Amino acid sequence: MNLFVDGDFSWTAFLDSVISAGLKIGLVLLVYVIISPIGKRLISRIINGAGNKQKLSEGRSKTLERLILNIYSYVLGFILIATLLGLFDINLAPLIAGAGIIGLAIGFGAQGLVSDVVTGFFILLEKQVEVDEYVTAGGMNGVVEEVGLRTTKIRSFDGTLNFVPNRHISTISNHTRGNMRALVDIGIAYGENIDEAMAVLQKVCDEFQQDERVTDGPNVLGVQSFGSSDIVLRVLGHTENMQQWAVERDLRKRIKEAFDDAGIEIPFPHQVNIYKKEDE
Repeated sequence: MNLFVDGDFSWTAFLDSVISAGLKIGLVLLVYVIISPIGKRLISRIINGAGNKQKLSEGRSKTLERLILNIYSYVLGFILIATLLGLFDINLAPLIAGAGIIGLAIGFGAQGLVSDVVTGFFILLEKQVEVDEYVTAGGMNGVVEEVGLRTTKIRSFDGTLNFVPNRHISTISNHTRGNMRALVDIGIAYGENIDEAMAVLQKVCDEFQQDERVTDGPNVLGVQSFGSSDIVLRVLGHTENMQQWAVERDLRKRIKEAFDDAGIEIPFPHQVNIYKKEDE
């Protein structure tokens, strides 16, 4: 737009151009604000529908949903920037070509990024982890919140959110595939009757066999070890995913109550002081 009239700067033309550009930018941003949430809802609905048809697990559906939402956000952001540049008659061809050359140059020094993407692709392809699963990966323990092409987000049990680059994930230990083990070791004093203590433990185990969280057992395995002041008995069972810690806590509480009722001592550190009185 020509901002000069008869060789003089025209404020009217300037204001008209500013208002026109502002209206165009506002319209583009308004369309973006409207389309972005609609697209996200549509993606979530499609993924959930496809997951129900294909009988995908809830974790798998969440993993795919969050991955596609990330890709959708990147693509929509790129389209927004390209549209805004197009409003000012900026030729995008040289810009894209230049970005390609710069990207190629950066690519040689960004091998870690390429490794992240390749590793993330195979983690998703092989279904090694899914959202809401408890894993050990990249030196971190916790629940998976998101699996991306570049990073995997793992929430530790203290609430810390860890962003683990996929290239650092050389080994994944998935603790939520199949039944989990609930193991409790309990010590009794050397003076107690082992058979009686094992019978009391088995009664407690029989109670927990009716617990809906328990899939197998629990049962008394027997004497596990001899400590400095106790004989260690072991109880072992299998539970549903992520329920093993709760079952172990409840088992310890119930065993303590049963031992107290039966008069069986659980040893604890004692200190004996001997005083010698000298004859005067």
